[in-house]
Amino acid sequence: MIARRLLTLPFRAIGLFSPFLMVEGLLAAARSVRRNLALAAALARRELTSRHAGQFLGALWAVGQPLFLMMLFVFIFGVVFGQRIGGTVEMPRDYTIYILSGLVPWLSFIPGLVTSCQSVLGNGHLVKQFTIDAEMFTLKDTLLTLVFWVVGMAVIAVYTLVVNHSLPWTYVLIPVALFFQFSIGLGLGWAISAVTVFVRDMREFMQMASTAGIYTLPIVYLPHWIPEIFRPFIYMNPFSYMIWVYQDILYFGRIEHPWAWVVSLAFSLLSLTFGLRIFQRLRPYFATYI
Repeated sequence: MIARRLLTLPFRAIGLFSPFLMVEGLLAAARSVRRNLALAAALARRELTSRHAGQFLGALWAVGQPLFLMMLFVFIFGVVFGQRIGGTVEMPRDYTIYILSGLVPWLSFIPGLVTSCQSVLGNGHLVKQFTIDAEMFTLKDTLLTLVFWVVGMAVIAVYTLVVNHSLPWTYVLIPVALFFQFSIGLGLGWAISAVTVFVRDMREFMQMASTAGIYTLPIVYLPHWIPEIFRPFIYMNPFSYMIWVYQDILYFGRIEHPWAWVVSLAFSLLSLTFGLRIFQRLRPYFATYI
């Protein structure tokens, strides 16, 4: 029966495009976040300090590893491969800012999807024994991703100030980009955490996607750098539009990709609606399969 529900979910998703169901789903997602935000934030703070308890650097590892990856990619592509852009109207800033404007959002986004695979399974004893909102655990994991996001954005801002002596006006749009990223991450996290209860391979798929995304999204290269035959794959990937939104804000300093904002808004709203609906449909069967 569970397999039948999982297979029919894509067809049931068609009904989510009804305006009434969309609004209803968004209101349900908003109520869930408001109801569970305080507890999820408290659990996130506790996990942030306890996850690396006993280690020399402690909670600094939450940002240390992503920062190392940032510096590694900048060194490989900016120094070893010698990529050079910037200094023109079309490409106003250097390659370091370009790569960081896509890398920071991705490195702060994808860990939430990876950890969401264990959001329900890792708290199975609580899900089975207590009457709680199980979606709260996914909210907690999504909140944890904001730690590196804040640090990464600060690094980009400081570097931009040092190199260009000013920040573009588009920095005022950072909260909009964060809303897109958080909504997409939370919605997909709800869906992934629920499906993982029945398909235990999801974590491995997400780990592969985290690495593949760096090279298949327009993060370390410009779209016109790749052969034309492969470019449609970039435009078919909805995560490319989230990256372009950040690049508009942090690198271009203008709305270079207007459609990216429209697609990201639609993707974020659909993720919240569809993700919570999947979670609620599968939740009655959690206790049986955990």
